[in-house]
Amino acid sequence: MGKKQSPEFREKVTVVLKLLCILTTISTSVSIQQEGGGAEELISSSPKKWEERVIEVEGGPESIIWIVQLSDLHFSVHHPERALDFKKIVGPALKMINPSLVLITGDLTDGKSKDLLTMKQNEVEWIEYQNVMEDVARRSGLDKRIFYDLRGNHDNFGVPEIGGSSDFFSKYSINGQFGRKGNINSVTVETGDRKHLFVGLDSTMSTGVRGPTNLFGHPTDQLLAEIDSQLSQWDSQKGKPTTKISFGHFPLSFSALSQSQKSLKDVFLKHSISAYLCGHLHTRFGKNLKRHHLSNENFLSSLEFFQLNMHPKPSESAKNCSSQAPPLKEFWEWEMGDWRKSRAMRIMAVDKGHVSYLDIDFKTGTKTTIVLPTFPLDSRFMLTSSFHQMYECQHMVPLSFETIRCIVFSISPIMSVVARIYDTRPGSPHLIMETTMAKFVRDVSRGDIYAAAWNYKAFEDPSPDRFWLQIEVTDAMGRSTLSELRPFSVNGLNAKISWTWKEFFVMGCQWAALYYPIFWSAIYLMLSILVIPKICLIFSKEQYSYKTSICEKGLITCIAWGLQDLCRIPVVCFGILGYLIYLISCPWLIGQVFTDSENRGYMTYMGWVVKTFKDSEKHEYIGSPDIMARKKMMMILRLFRKILLVACLAICWKHFMNCRVLIKAYEMNPLLHFPVYSLAIPLLLAYAVYKTRIAGPGCFDRPNPVLPYLL
Repeated sequence: MGKKQSPEFREKVTVVLKLLCILTTISTSVSIQQEGGGAEELISSSPKKWEERVIEVEGGPESIIWIVQLSDLHFSVHHPERALDFKKIVGPALKMINPSLVLITGDLTDGKSKDLLTMKQNEVEWIEYQNVMEDVARRSGLDKRIFYDLRGNHDNFGVPEIGGSSDFFSKYSINGQFGRKGNINSVTVETGDRKHLFVGLDSTMSTGVRGPTNLFGHPTDQLLAEIDSQLSQWDSQKGKPTTKISFGHFPLSFSALSQSQKSLKDVFLKHSISAYLCGHLHTRFGKNLKRHHLSNENFLSSLEFFQLNMHPKPSESAKNCSSQAPPLKEFWEWEMGDWRKSRAMRIMAVDKGHVSYLDIDFKTGTKTTIVLPTFPLDSRFMLTSSFHQMYECQHMVPLSFETIRCIVFSISPIMSVVARIYDTRPGSPHLIMETTMAKFVRDVSRGDIYAAAWNYKAFEDPSPDRFWLQIEVTDAMGRSTLSELRPFSVNGLNAKISWTWKEFFVMGCQWAALYYPIFWSAIYLMLSILVIPKICLIFSKEQYSYKTSICEKGLITCIAWGLQDLCRIPVVCFGILGYLIYLISCPWLIGQVFTDSENRGYMTYMGWVVKTFKDSEKHEYIGSPDIMARKKMMMILRLFRKILLVACLAICWKHFMNCRVLIKAYEMNPLLHFPVYSLAIPLLLAYAVYKTRIAGPGCFDRPNPVLPYLL
């Protein structure tokens, strides 16, 4: 037996042990904070990270959910009606619709001056956005936590770093208020039958320059890896199937490739998401800004640059109904209209895995009744490939085919809902089926769901737009509301829609991939104007002149004569050569690119070069496709000068106005920061005026001094 310890000694030992426990707890807490970065990061890095963002849907029916999307609000101090209409219309509309989620896909504020020339953050607009969203959440009666907003390019104008003094999105947005600070935010809406995973992404530039050269999304390899991780979060769990939907601001046609040449499309196809919801383009280019993406090994390489139609042509493959057959990889890209001018809102529903949507126009005022058919699907905008394969393999056809279904949102009680099907094969639609739809009844229901039994096999047809569905709703006030007539195909064939040229221009062309081919093609074309005529002059025996062009009267002869004449003028040759060297090796312009800083960046054909505020580290070539917007302006101006060269004063005025845009946009001095651009055009035009003034009647017999300045 050891020596008996005194009470004083035991008390001292107890105190020491307590101090050691306290110190251990504090050090553990500090290390967790340092490693995790705060509560939000701890949630994101723990094994149960997704449980914090799962919404359990209460009430029936369990087979369907619906959400609301809004985009491009552009709240502006110069246009207060945008925020006033939003407050007046959206709150009551959300109360009537009662969605599970509200997604706001970018461009929350406008960030433009009254003359639209200066583009940078305005804190007053952000305060207005915060106040309006508080009011909308209160009027709608919805939990504010189901609102998810994300950053658009307007919300990124002139923001040098996330969390900085000019990053008002992190301070005033709903995501910022709830600590959703990452570039990726996901939420799962779960019912008794299915999980619905929504993954939102912010692909704006990490260093946001001021407009107008902030036009593209720039996903990084890290961002793509995080999207891949979050889209696969439920893949290892068996049981409930998962419908995957992503949402962001930029369409894929206005999204650049990552450093490893990967794209958002690659990740979305890998997971076969149902839809990618986006905004950015408004409705100025058309209302069919939709694009079906399909994985196909037989695609031509040119489709990496453009897609000619809304629906790509699938490869011819044999039907494979084996349970081991890999699923077809496809998804829809649905750009929606803007609130800024169109006052647009979208309701999207997922009914037993079938995704449908309805775009609503509030320009004419509020709506008392809204009807959204959820099955059968619109054959123009459904996942046709997997749908068609599922239907051909008859044992795979689910029970969801057995009823016609719709959701009705109304401020008044509904008296009747009638579904009508029309056949268009005789040439004009005629009614072939009319049936009354019954309401889904349950003690707790989230909305008015109506269904009617039908024999879907009676509507099999090789034509995807032979049969059309319309639903009529009558409320207690006697008001009748008709849904849009929409074609359907129960056997999964898609009805074709052709883009207009403007829709193809913004949705079908992959501009980030096209930028460098367009730029280098222009360089090589201008170089060929110098080289080819010189070679012909040196090595060809045939010399072209004005007389030979008149005698032969051929287009090629006239072009050859003009090019050879140009090559005889030294100022033209050296001018074009100098211009090419300038485009490739020199900064195009220098200007203030951030909201609140005197730091200036300079633009080259590879993008902006700027410095951050933290460590003055250089970021080489930020946003290389974005400068295409500026390049496009220069090309249009050049074409304008070609047409109106004689009107020298008008052209000078136009040029000075363009310089004014640059001065206002980037706060620079034209004589110091871009003298070549600002002075070259007036001097060349003055020289052209002088030369054309002294040209006499026989000027066609000698080199034309105006032609060099038409290039």
